[in-house]
Amino acid sequence: MSGKVRTIYDLAKLAGVSAATVSRALARKDVVNSETSERIRKLAEQHDFRPSALARNLRTRRRGAIGVVVPLGHDRGQHLSDPFFMTLIGCLADELTESGFDLMLSRVIPNQDNWLSKLIDADRVDGFIVIGQSDQSGVLDRIAANYLPMVAWGGFVQGQIHCSIGTDNFLGGRLATQHLIDRGCRKIAFLGNTQAIEPSLRLEGAKAAIRARDDIILVDTPTHFASEVSGSDIADFLSQIGDPPDGIFAASDLIALTAIQVLATRGLSVPGDVKVIGYDDLYLARTSAPPLSTVRQNIAAGASHLVGNLMKRIGGEVTGSVILNPELVVRETT
Repeated sequence: MSGKVRTIYDLAKLAGVSAATVSRALARKDVVNSETSERIRKLAEQHDFRPSALARNLRTRRRGAIGVVVPLGHDRGQHLSDPFFMTLIGCLADELTESGFDLMLSRVIPNQDNWLSKLIDADRVDGFIVIGQSDQSGVLDRIAANYLPMVAWGGFVQGQIHCSIGTDNFLGGRLATQHLIDRGCRKIAFLGNTQAIEPSLRLEGAKAAIRARDDIILVDTPTHFASEVSGSDIADFLSQIGDPPDGIFAASDLIALTAIQVLATRGLSVPGDVKVIGYDDLYLARTSAPPLSTVRQNIAAGASHLVGNLMKRIGGEVTGSVILNPELVVRETT
C-alpha cells in the first residue's frame, strides 16, 4: 500500500484484516489472536498511526473529560482563587491527566435544585467530582440514587447516599480544641461558617473536646461568617463576646491568619495572649510569620481517592465513602 496510513481502514487494508480486528488489536482485546495483534501494532508503529481520541471516545462512548464542580450555596461570595480550592484542583488535574482525562471546571451558584441534573444532561463529561457539599447534600443524594459516576470531596454523615472522600472533620475539630486546652486555653472561640457540613462537624468535635470540662468556655461562631471572612467580621465578633478569648480555633488556615492580623491591631500577641490554630495545612500556613499551627488534611491523598473511586464508578463499580485521618501540626501560633 502506498501513501500515508491515515485511518483505521488504511491500516486494516495493509494488514489484510477487517477494521474491527484492527480496532480490537489496538485496544489490546483478548479476542484477537496474539500474533495478529502484535503484527497490527507493529504496522501501526511503523506507519506512525494512532487512532484519534475522538474516534476512540465514540467507540467507547467516552467523552475523555471529567467535570469538577464547586457548588457555592452557603457562601456565594467565595471564589475559586481560595487557596484550598486551588490546591485541591491542582492535585485533581495531575491525577486526571495521569488517568487520561481532561478537567472541565465549573463554579455553580445553586439557585435551583436542578443545577446538577442540568450539568449531567449536557452530556459533556464522563463523570463528576464535586468539591464540597456546601448546603447541597440533599441534591447530591437525590442524584446519586440514580447516577453512579459522581464523587464528592467533603464531610461524611451517617445515612448519606452519595460517595464522599474527606477528612474526619469531627476528629480534626476535637484534636485542634484539645490542643488549645492542653496549652492552657480556657475561653476558646470557633471561627467559621457552620452552614456547610465540614465546618459544622469541626465545631461538633470542638464541643466534644470540652464536654467533660466545666472550666472551658467555647464561643460559637455567627452562622453568617463567610469562608473568605474579612478582618472586620472577626473584629465585630470579638467585640461582641466581651473579653478576648485566649484561644481561637479557625475552620480554615485563611481565617486563622486573618484572625492573627486582627489580634495584632488590638495589641494582642500570638501565641502570648491568644493561641491560634487553623485547619487544612496549606502552603501559606507553613510560610506565614509566625508559622501556623493547624490540622492537616492530606489533600494529595484525597485527590487520589477521588479520582480512583470515580474511575471505578465510571466502570460500573459501586464504591463506598472514604474518611481520611487528620493530623495535628504544631507550629508557633500555639
